[in-house]
Amino acid sequence: MSLSDLDKRSRDIFRSIVESYLDTGEPVGSRNVSRALNMSLSPASVRNVMSDLEHMGLLHSPHTSAGRLPTEIGLRFFIDALLEVGDLSQSERQQIDAQVRAAQMAQSPEQVLTEASQMLSGLSAGAGVVLTHKSDMRLKHIEFVRIEPLKALAILVGEDGSVENRVIDLPAGLPQSALVQATNYLNAHLQGRTIGEVRKELEKIQKADQAELDQLSQKVIDAGLGVWSQTGSNDPGTLIVRGQSNLLTDLEAIEDLERIRLLFDDLENKKDLVHLLGLAEQGDGVRIFIGSENNLFSLSGSSLVVSPYRNREQQIVGVLGVIGPTRLNYARIIPMVDYTAKLVSRILG
Repeated sequence: MSLSDLDKRSRDIFRSIVESYLDTGEPVGSRNVSRALNMSLSPASVRNVMSDLEHMGLLHSPHTSAGRLPTEIGLRFFIDALLEVGDLSQSERQQIDAQVRAAQMAQSPEQVLTEASQMLSGLSAGAGVVLTHKSDMRLKHIEFVRIEPLKALAILVGEDGSVENRVIDLPAGLPQSALVQATNYLNAHLQGRTIGEVRKELEKIQKADQAELDQLSQKVIDAGLGVWSQTGSNDPGTLIVRGQSNLLTDLEAIEDLERIRLLFDDLENKKDLVHLLGLAEQGDGVRIFIGSENNLFSLSGSSLVVSPYRNREQQIVGVLGVIGPTRLNYARIIPMVDYTAKLVSRILG
């Protein structure tokens, strides 16, 4: 579907319906559209165009005698082809800068992300959301502690003070000296790096000084690093959500309440959040997911405006954005999310 499929009159009518829906959340009738347009069109003529737009899948009627609402396809078409994205005012930029940079004083990346989520919630009247990979934290220390003859606890400490524990399998007959050697070797090479960076570094080092490590110590190191490398596919990472109560306002029907309950359940279970992160990594800048376009919100019918943020190596390490009903103020929220993501990237970098 392209913009060329609609003439100017159809575009104007469609734009008027969508903008009214985004403002009020109510179905829009032909008489109200006729009054709002800067052209002389009778309600009957508007109804004919609305019928064509419905046939194209851009509009639907929730009840037989009601006005029309945009479909998810219609909203996507409006955002891609007709939406005029605004820019943040100077005062809005200053407010975002002040709130997020204040958290920077705590010297905690998680505090910066939490404040960014809170700030997005306050400015958007939606829920602010931040998702970050635990596996991308910068490392400070690792230690292996035997807990059973064939199992050990791998303890990982991040530069931000966070601690992760994983149980790993040990080779049969592994002496204590091999655990000590693996611990010392890793701590000599991992400080300030992520797990992914440590693995790449060790691949280079091990070719040069394989003799430093005996075979058993090498197995411990591979097991210890491997268990965290898998978090990209198994562990949804850290999720920060602020302002969920904003999603409970303006509920006019019991199905709206059920929709929000489903959303809360999805967030609580961190359902498909890794998929969400993967989608955000597919391109730079802000991405918009409407309803069923994203598995996370397929049942709740919510929208998500999200943008990736990066570390000092310009690698994508998480996403942040706003969750809300499909009638979000996209023109205002898109530049807000984009600016915040770039600000967080500069601070964390």
